[in-house]
Amino acid sequence: MTQHNLPDIIYEFLLRFSRGLYIPDFLLVTAAYLVPCLAILGLVTAVSGLLTYGERKVSADIQNRIGPNRVGPFGLFQVVADGVKLILKEDIIPTAADGKLFKLAPYIFFSGTMLAVIVLPFGGPFIVADLNIGLIFIIVVSSLIVVGTLMSGWASNNKWALLGGIRSAAQIISYEIPAALSLLTVILITGTFSMQKIVMGQGLYPWDWFILHNPFTFVAFFIFFVSSLAEINRLPFDFPEAESELVSGYNVEYSGMRFALFFLAEFANVFISASIAVAVFLGGGNIGMDPYDSSIWYQLIMVLVFFAKTTALCLVTLWVRWSMPRLRIDQMMSLCWKYFIPLSFGCLTMTAIWMLIFNGNGIFWRING
Repeated sequence: MTQHNLPDIIYEFLLRFSRGLYIPDFLLVTAAYLVPCLAILGLVTAVSGLLTYGERKVSADIQNRIGPNRVGPFGLFQVVADGVKLILKEDIIPTAADGKLFKLAPYIFFSGTMLAVIVLPFGGPFIVADLNIGLIFIIVVSSLIVVGTLMSGWASNNKWALLGGIRSAAQIISYEIPAALSLLTVILITGTFSMQKIVMGQGLYPWDWFILHNPFTFVAFFIFFVSSLAEINRLPFDFPEAESELVSGYNVEYSGMRFALFFLAEFANVFISASIAVAVFLGGGNIGMDPYDSSIWYQLIMVLVFFAKTTALCLVTLWVRWSMPRLRIDQMMSLCWKYFIPLSFGCLTMTAIWMLIFNGNGIFWRING
């Protein structure tokens, strides 16, 4: 099996296209990695825009309203109108704010999102970097979100922003523990942190997915899903923003494109957390074929399958937001430390025992190799 990721494919294409033109090799390598980076930026922007539109439509349906319906067919161009409006807005920096940190915070926040996309296995060879520590990489770069929120809260020199930043740090750091422990249950089964290999260890049908490998991975999936809602500040865990309490929390002093960067990253994080759950627990884009040696058409089908599953999980996330009230902050912390962390430790321990007793066999299938 010859493994080629997206930069390798682009490099081979550029090498053939530039044959006889004597272009330096380092320029070809740079272009091979620059193109996926630009593609990631475009993907994050497009996904965030579509999710903002989707959230408005989902909330409208739940509240028996129509939602966006003026700008373009079915209101589809409302996202473009909002983007143009934010670009044209004045970028205001409060006089009492720490100017350098205030300007830097949105980019730190957004960079954590961009970096996480690098190791997401979209199907077949459509992955920028299949790192052998891919899952650890995602957990590590997600901590940049904490840095961005704390930095924005502190630099704004606003008590509501600072409270939002402190809440975000406490919340994200707490819920990273059960989220990471839940993912480790699958690592015990596969023996790898590579996102691509985790997807390849599953199959096309639901009984081939890790969520149904044993009862403890089933519980771990739901712990991860709820913990990811807390990590990305979604209701019922939106304490860092909490409009009814903190006005808008850590981003209250931001305007224009810096304000937009926070929300682009927030909606992109909805997609990323759903993508991780799909890849680790729900089979990813696996359709039962080799992701590298199959034809381009089968590889594109893998991409479509991956996006279909991710979209479904994103819709569940949006549905939860508009169906549940916000918890109290003490309830949120108790849920993590009193219930989720012990449960996730239990799932990890019991999965290890299951693997020893049943020699790697799942309820419906067996992990080979």
